[in-house]
Amino acid sequence: MSSNKKVPMRKCVGCQEMKSKKEMLRVIRTSEGEFLLDATGKKNGRGAYLCPSRACLEKAIKGKGLERSFQQAIPREVYETLEREMREIDTE
Repeated sequence: MSSNKKVPMRKCVGCQEMKSKKEMLRVIRTSEGEFLLDATGKKNGRGAYLCPSRACLEKAIKGKGLERSFQQAIPREVYETLEREMREIDTE
């Protein structure tokens, strides 16, 4: 009955392409100011979306895509954590 349900689309902060929310990684900033990778897409916090590829992560770092989304500087450790978690996702 509801087969024509709208697929939520999100823009990657790296490559700027619109893709379905399901195929993207969500990075959130919690109310405590912590940055996390939200695999479920359900956690509370301000979110930004990235394609699950290193190329997009690198573009986001170079183009300061996450900084723009969160309107603040992103600590280097956050990018390192994202790189680590992406490697884990790639190996699955």
